[in-house]
Amino acid sequence: MNCKNCNTNLAVEQNYCFECGAKIIRNRLTLSNIFSEVKEHLFQYDNKLFQTFILLFKKPEAVINSYIDGTRKKYINVIQYFAISLTLIGIQVFLLNTFFEDVLFKDISFLNKFDNGVTNSSDFLKDQATIQQKVSNYQNIIYIITVPISAFATWAAHYLTNYRQFNFTEHIVINLYYSSQAIIVTALLNIIFLCVGANYYVISSLISFLTIVYYIYIFKRVIGAGFWQTLANMLVMFFIYAIISLILLSPIIINGIKEGIDAANKVKGA
Repeated sequence: MNCKNCNTNLAVEQNYCFECGAKIIRNRLTLSNIFSEVKEHLFQYDNKLFQTFILLFKKPEAVINSYIDGTRKKYINVIQYFAISLTLIGIQVFLLNTFFEDVLFKDISFLNKFDNGVTNSSDFLKDQATIQQKVSNYQNIIYIITVPISAFATWAAHYLTNYRQFNFTEHIVINLYYSSQAIIVTALLNIIFLCVGANYYVISSLISFLTIVYYIYIFKRVIGAGFWQTLANMLVMFFIYAIISLILLSPIIINGIKEGIDAANKVKGA
């Protein structure tokens, strides 16, 4: 008998391939065993997905440092985890555009409490909601692009502060695990709060703040520095990240400023 995945010769009584680790499937494909496999891989507490998710909160260094040191079977692969997180973001965007199409326009009106000027304009609200909706449609691409940028920023910040135990590629792994965890939690919470009718912008702002706190927590545990040193490292990282982002986004920012000035002139002219 040969393994159906890697074609290694196996003994008849073997249940797993000693070469690739794949489970030997002997039963014919049915709906019953398909659902059993889904349950085994997704819904059991002790599977790798839930173990990875829980430990990235409790002991993120156990997952991230183990992966960097060569552990590949105990926790879910970092690329697979990132792909799962992007899938959840896709579901969030689909729900937002399909069932909550008016939520952005409705929720942004809370800004009227803080600004009695321009934000009272329904045209302004519609424009802001449209911009937010367009940004959400490209969130997957945005996350993919920002990971190497944030990885470079964290690598450079820790290099400058003499915490050089991880190279650039290893910083990509750290940022991928962080981004995946933050995206999964953000997407799940946004979906839940959208369903219960909570204000999208208020909840998103709160979640964004918590993800920054979690970012500091991740690096404190993984790098092993003290709180104040970790905070200093993160401040340097945010500065580097901001500089890179401004350089890359400067054409878009300049164009946006021009459009904003033109829109303001039209309002005054009206």
